[in-house]
Amino acid sequence: MMRNMGNMGNMMKQMRQMQKKMEEDQNNLNAQSFTGVSPDSMVQATFTGERKMTDLTIKPEAIDPDDPDMLADLVLAAVNDALGQVDAATKQSLGKYTQGMNIPGM
Repeated sequence: MMRNMGNMGNMMKQMRQMQKKMEEDQNNLNAQSFTGVSPDSMVQATFTGERKMTDLTIKPEAIDPDDPDMLADLVLAAVNDALGQVDAATKQSLGKYTQGMNIPGM
């Protein structure tokens, strides 16, 4: 019985260590910047690892008053590119903790 308690204590210690490492990895990911670019680099969108937009740069030649849909498409392309980078970095950094689990968004 006492032997099982020692194993349980060791397992809890390993879980705490893994949780601490996962938090460190999450903080490192959150501190990174990810910049997505539209075709022809007309629009750039920058996000943190927490998926918060920190910058949006639009070149003047991307602004055509007769074609606002083009600008919207360029912004969407840049945003989706940046968020795709965040997703890839999240899977690379945190995927080892969720491997084998079916967690939506991971």
